[in-house]
Amino acid sequence: RSFGKPRPKLTTQWPSGFVYDTPDAYQFLLRAGSIASLKKKYYGDTIKFWNDVFNHPNYDEFWRARNLPQHLKNIRPAVLTIGGWFDAEDLYGTLHTYDAIEKNNPSAKNSMMIGPWFHGGWVRSNGSRLGNVSFGIKSSEYYDSLIRKFFNYYLKGIGDVSLPEVSAFETGSNVWKTYESWPPKNTEKRKLYLQKNEQLSFDQPKDSIGFDEYISDPNRPVPYTNEITNERGKEYMTEDQRFVWQRPDILSYEMEITEDITISGPITANLFISTTGTDADFVVKIIDVFPQSTKDDQSNPPTIKMGGYQMLVRGEVMRARYRNSFENPEALQPGTVEKVSFTLPDVNHTFKKGHSLMVQIQSSWFPLVDRNPQKFINIYKANDEDFVKATHTVYRSSNHSSNVEVRILRK
Repeated sequence: RSFGKPRPKLTTQWPSGFVYDTPDAYQFLLRAGSIASLKKKYYGDTIKFWNDVFNHPNYDEFWRARNLPQHLKNIRPAVLTIGGWFDAEDLYGTLHTYDAIEKNNPSAKNSMMIGPWFHGGWVRSNGSRLGNVSFGIKSSEYYDSLIRKFFNYYLKGIGDVSLPEVSAFETGSNVWKTYESWPPKNTEKRKLYLQKNEQLSFDQPKDSIGFDEYISDPNRPVPYTNEITNERGKEYMTEDQRFVWQRPDILSYEMEITEDITISGPITANLFISTTGTDADFVVKIIDVFPQSTKDDQSNPPTIKMGGYQMLVRGEVMRARYRNSFENPEALQPGTVEKVSFTLPDVNHTFKKGHSLMVQIQSSWFPLVDRNPQKFINIYKANDEDFVKATHTVYRSSNHSSNVEVRILRK
């Protein structure tokens, strides 16, 4: 809200932020129209960084210079990178910082800890829950014990520092685990294929024809949260997805879990799609569906029912124009089947026996992600009338087998 505002001298006060005329950012930003209209109505040229973003819509030297991992070389101090599985701001940064130090500094003392935390949740909470989901323990106590050992040894020369290479909380089973590397080496890559009748399976479809389709309307985008807020809250990272489950512009596929499955590491979505437009967004969500018999958590409001709860585990979006290159966007050809692949941030989650694993696909996630006009135009310059409906088709046939590739931890 106050980002980019001038600070001509040292101050202890935050600059005044933007004042909404409604508590509902979804309604406010939808009424505001395109990004170009929003900028013209409310900001003009007052925020330099926003102007820079407008002028660099694709991945170019402006963005390459700001890509931090490339600079993580010649690291001499010991490093303990800390992050949260539900850090909406920077889970990517945690994972890629650790990875870059590992690759660029093979002799460095480098370790990582990831808990079930929101941004800064390891010090801003006791880590026992996020939103409606309980983690069973005060997970931040583990952080307290390790960080104390780390600083006592490296700053004061006290004690020893036999830290695990990687400490990662396993959501779903709600236990801390340690690993010799990340992603863990003892994983097996498996593909979860979209099937007919809204099913998921590890078996590739056999039918020569198979697809599902939906109409995406950027003037009625799928909300990313059920909360009425003009903030981007942290609880949406574990939010119950039943509030959008039955929308006609969302595809859902589900597989019952017959024995515990732990997914550890990055997830890759491989979609075969076609569209009536020339651009589209594709959002893929990984969801843990609780059994209908799950008892309510007494810490939650009585209106929160955990039976059938659809817990968001991970979600990510890909703007299809960047399917082949972030530097050189390409239009989609209407009616042509194309492959759109992208990586979702890592997880370390156990889907328990009796639960179901659900994959949802949609083409908006508003206002977490700006709307796509579904035309191959510069979105920063798009007018309100440029935003049009489009029909998107997702294929699940033997030749075009849309799938989500996961890494399953071997027992």
